[in-house]
Amino acid sequence: MSNPTGYSASQIWLHWLVALLIVPQFLLNEPMGQAWRAIERGQEISPSVLITAHVVVGFSILALVLWRLVLRMTRGAPPPPAEEAPALKLVGKITHGLLYLVLALLVVSGGMAWFAGVKASAGVHEVMTSLLLVLVGLHVLGALYHQFVLKTNLIARMKRPG
Repeated sequence: MSNPTGYSASQIWLHWLVALLIVPQFLLNEPMGQAWRAIERGQEISPSVLITAHVVVGFSILALVLWRLVLRMTRGAPPPPAEEAPALKLVGKITHGLLYLVLALLVVSGGMAWFAGVKASAGVHEVMTSLLLVLVGLHVLGALYHQFVLKTNLIARMKRPG
């Protein structure tokens, strides 16, 4: 694995595509939750484009996250800015790792709940949805902190290949 100075065009494209796909997942959460509650009550649910979209987008996110991980393992990622404190580097590393893990586990738990009827997976899926919101918030706050407080121009790495 090389030690790149920036992200590749593919890594940047995948980052923003996954970020973009996460948004409708939160917007489609309520119709999916209503359908799940109806299934738990033993009611029939009618096919819905919103439910199908949630499932398809979820599995698409998983495929894109796995692609991102392969690129990260084969191409590498640029190091954090040199002026970053060791504690911030650790927080960044943990946050990124948890983002990948939670995104993958969200799809797995959602799929197990929806397709296999595993109720415990539905609970895990719900908790991880909240955790994802926290992690995305940390990720965005960290990027903004770097950009506007530390003035490292970190955000440029996700705008132009390097």
